[in-house]
Order: sequence, then structure tokens, then C-alpha cells
Amino acid sequence: MDYMDNIRNKLALLPDLPGCYLMKNEEGTIIYVGKAKVLKNRVRSYFTGSHNGKTQRLVANIVDFEYIVTSSNMEALILECNLIKKHMPRYNVLLKDDKTFPYLKITNEAHPRLEVTRRVIKDKAKYFGPYPNAYAAHQTKKLLDRMYPLRKCGVMPKEVCLYYHMGQCLAPCEKEVPKSAYEEITQSISSFLGGGHEAVKKDLQKKMQEAAEELYFERAKELRDQIINIDALMEKQKINTADTKDRDVFGYAVDKGWMCVQILYMRQGKMIQRHSSVFPFYGEAYSDFISYVTQYYSENPALPQEILLPETVLEGTDTSGKPQMAVSSEAEGTDTEDTPDDVAEPAAGDAGEAEAAEAATEGTVDAAGGAAALQEWLGVKVLVPQRGLKKQMVGMACQNGRVALDEKFRLIERDEERTSGAASSLGQSLGLESLSRIEAFDNSNIQGTNPVSAMVVFIDGKPARKEYRKYKVRSVQGPDDYETMREVIRRRYERVLKENLPQPDLIVVDGGKGQISSAIDILQNELGLYIPVCGLVKDDKHRTAQLLVGDSAEPVNLARDSQEFYLLQRIQDEVHRFAITFHREQRAKSMVTSKLDSIPGIGEKRRKLLLKHFGSLKKIKEAAIEDFRPLSIGDKLAAQILDALKDEEPSL
Repeated sequence: MDYMDNIRNKLALLPDLPGCYLMKNEEGTIIYVGKAKVLKNRVRSYFTGSHNGKTQRLVANIVDFEYIVTSSNMEALILECNLIKKHMPRYNVLLKDDKTFPYLKITNEAHPRLEVTRRVIKDKAKYFGPYPNAYAAHQTKKLLDRMYPLRKCGVMPKEVCLYYHMGQCLAPCEKEVPKSAYEEITQSISSFLGGGHEAVKKDLQKKMQEAAEELYFERAKELRDQIINIDALMEKQKINTADTKDRDVFGYAVDKGWMCVQILYMRQGKMIQRHSSVFPFYGEAYSDFISYVTQYYSENPALPQEILLPETVLEGTDTSGKPQMAVSSEAEGTDTEDTPDDVAEPAAGDAGEAEAAEAATEGTVDAAGGAAALQEWLGVKVLVPQRGLKKQMVGMACQNGRVALDEKFRLIERDEERTSGAASSLGQSLGLESLSRIEAFDNSNIQGTNPVSAMVVFIDGKPARKEYRKYKVRSVQGPDDYETMREVIRRRYERVLKENLPQPDLIVVDGGKGQISSAIDILQNELGLYIPVCGLVKDDKHRTAQLLVGDSAEPVNLARDSQEFYLLQRIQDEVHRFAITFHREQRAKSMVTSKLDSIPGIGEKRRKLLLKHFGSLKKIKEAAIEDFRPLSIGDKLAAQILDALKDEEPSL
């Protein structure tokens, strides 16, 4: 093939240098970005030899590639991170916006506030974190709000509020608060969040005793509660270290094309939290793991004093979290405090396996190289410990990753058993010998405009998305749900007969007796098909309420908490989602078309040309007059187009 000849020519020119490579599909879209310490070795490995299933899915879509040479592994690491953020490739490990970690923030204002945020910007505020989840961040904020009287309100009120009377605000709305008071509070919060909670506890205990001695029992009780809250929040630990360094301990596990990354947060020598991420990966495991770590720290303003990374872990680690093969780490960025005496060497019988593993990862960034590059970039110590407590901590993180993956696979197996069992039980309830394939239909329109219909397919209780179909309604004018159902059922099953496609065991329509009768009439009287048809009726809250079967629309009693009823709900929700999404797309296109058609001098040909060239109505509105010239549209007409669109509302 032409594209393979092009790839072979490019492979012959690859340099023996570090850098990044960008894999593209036939549309020219970047689908994967990777890094390599030797581009020549790494990129060639995609097009030679055999691959496992997950990598095959990636390689099957590659028709071209580009590469960018860097001067070091560190530059390749940072460049890869930036390219992933820019292109969001389908097959890369991505830390998406909705997965960003929460931070505590002391705002940079005349009267500062303490708040939880996921956006870290350069606004001279103080950030603390990241926290593994929003609950941990809000619980910490709740405790600090009780202890330190910073402003709570978003907009300054005209009079003091309840927080002032509770001693949790300095009331800057009514009296002048010196800057030194805020600086003292900010310093105390920084000290507390930096691990100085023991000193805060001692101070609170002293104040509690003084309040009790002076018979201020209510105040003593408040202080006691604060101490209890500190204990509950800060003393949830599993491992202690002799020093008081802040560390992030990373571990990962891989199995069946999935990766789990675990982060253990050590603060002041104590493990206080952990975070777990599970996702599919398609590249080389350790390289994708390092990509995750790089993205994690790329916008993290609160770096620990030390980062611990694992050695290379092969697929199939045992439940103790120990890798089958360890990688020596005698380079900058490795743990110089722990000697590498216990680095595992492959046994004589495992030599072939070790060589195969080395060949598979040739050209990739290894443990030592990844740690050294991260250390150079972040400016903090990054270690790959070889023995001792730090090695145990990393092993604990890896073991937690292994357990999380095992749990995920067990849940998937359990869900598959339940869904296939639900389909079988539903078939029995309907008197069917077997119920494997279900096809469901839903119609969507707004007052008869842009009528569409959609079909989804469920096989053994699971959605088969590649078999979903969309229909633009052709023959029906106005909001006639019955005629729409007749048209779509006719079109679908005429094609099934013509192309000898699989016939469903059950057809599900959205609606009651009218929709069921319309479908059965077309199937039996026009097409000679006798496929069972049922309808799903919704209640006044638009929730699945009842299952009706046959032309007589007899109700089938299913327990609302049964797996069969849950399966029907999923089917109805899925087909409705698919139909309404298609309808919105058509409505938006219709609105764009009508707006352009209303402009004098713009016919169907020019409308299509404009949309193809600019991509959307929004881009046309943002264009300059000279941008229309390549389309053979003169400046006068271009000005008329922009004037006509200037005051229009944006399309949906």
C-alpha cells in the first residue's frame, strides 16, 4: 500500500536521538503521542514483530507519523506532555479537566478567604494540595474555617453575620483589620497544612486547659472538638517514616490492557491519603506511566520534597506488588540513600523472557531515565528506591494498584453475568425461547420540526454501539409519532431482509399501544415478519414505568428493583439519548442553513462552500473580509455576509 511505502521510507531516516513521535490516522488526526530515548528503535518497534491486542488497535489505525528531535530525555518528557494537552490523542493516557485535583487556596485579597478550587492560576494566592478528592479538601477547609477567622462571604456584607458571633470571622465589613492579623492567620494555616498540626494541637490543648480552669466550659468544649477533628483528619495513617519529609509515592500495575496508578501522599512522614486512577493504555506501559506522572505535575504548584517511583513492572505482577523483573537504576535521579544490592536479576531459565522484554521496550524511557528527567524538570528529588522502607512504600502503592485492577475485572465479570442473566430472565418473562438481540427505537422532534428517529442494539444485555442507526424521517409532515414509527420500522426491516442482516429476538418501541400496533402492522402485513414487539411507557416524571407486549398491549409485571426492569431502563435511556443527540445535530445544521440562505447572493452551492471552508457559522462570523477571497467571494458580498450574521444569536 502507498502509505506503507511512505512509512518504510520514513523509518529508514529516523535518527538515533531522543524525541517525540506523533502517530496519525488516515484523516491526518494525531491519535497517539509518545517519547523515546532513541527514536529509531522505538518508532520501528510499532511496525515490526507482533503486538498484543491493545497495541494492535493503535497500530491498525496508523497510516503516517511525524517526529520531533529533542536534546535530552527531559525535553522529550515535557514536549510529550505539551503535545498531549494540545492534541488530546485518542490512545494516550489523559488527565482530563474533569479529573484535575482540588486544592485549598488562600486568596490574594485585602481581606483573604479560604476556598476549595480546581483551577490553579498565577494570581499570587497561596495554594495547598493537591487533595486526592473533593471530600478530603472540603473536610480540611471545614476544620480550618472553625479554627481560623478568615472572611467566609463572597461579597462583603453591610453588617456582621453569624460567623463573627461564632468567632469564625474578624468582621472586616464593620471594623478595620490590620494586615498583620491576616499574615499571622495565613502563616498559621500554612504551618498547619505543611504538617505542623502537632504544634497546633498542643496549643489548642493548652488553651482548652486554661478555659477549663477559668470555668469557660463551652469554650473548652469547642477547643476539645477541634482537637478531635484534627486527630480524625490528620492521623489516618498506615506507614510512618523516621524523617518528616513530604513525599508522593507512586506505584502502578498493568493487566489486560488496563493500568492503575496509585499515589500515596506522605506528609510529615505520615501517609494521610491516597489517590487511584484506572484507565486503558495502548503504548509501552512504563512510558505511559511516566506520561501520567508528567501530566500530573505539569500544573501542580504544590510539589513535595521527594517523589518515589517504581521500577518497571511487567504485566502479570503477583499480588504482593513485586515485579517479575526489576530494572537497575544507577543514574542521576535514583535513590542514593538506599544501595541497589537487592536489584532482581533474571534467573537463568528466564533469560529468553528478559530478552523479549528488553526488545519490546528498546528505545523507551526507562525507570532511571524517567526519574532523572523528572528530577531535572521539577527541581525536586525523584528516586527509584532499591531497598528498605522506601522500597516497601513503593511496593505498597504497586500492590494497591494490583488489587484495584483485580477488583475492576471482578466487577466487569459480575456485571456481564448480571446483564446476560437479565436478558435471559426478561425473555422468560415474555415467553420467548431465547432473548439475545434486542433492537429499540425512539423518535424525536420539536413541534414536528427536523423529525428523526434512532435505533440502538443490545446483545446479551450489553450495547452494541457499532450497530446503532440514525434515521431522518422523509414521508411524515408534522408531529405524527405513529406514522414516523411505521416509516422507520419499514426502512429498517426492508434492509434487514434485503441484506440478510441478523433479525432481533425482540423489538422495543418507545410508547404504548399506538406505537406497538404501528410496528406490528408493518412487520406482519407488509414484510411478513413475526418478531415480538413491546413498548415502554413512561410516567409523568419521564421514567420507565411499564412494559407492554403485543398488539393487545398486555402489561408484563416486573419488579421495579429487578435486573430485568433495570435492563429495560438502560435500553430506553440509551435510545432516547441517541435520538435526542441526533435531533440536536440536525436542528443546529438546519438553523445554520436557514441563516446563510437568508443572505442575498448566497445559494446552496456557496452555502456548502462556506461551511466546508470555515467549518462552522461561528468561524464565518469571526472571519475577516480578506478570508473570503479564496472562495471567489468579493469584498462587497463578504461585507454583506458579515453584516447579516453580526447580530444573529449563535446556533445551538
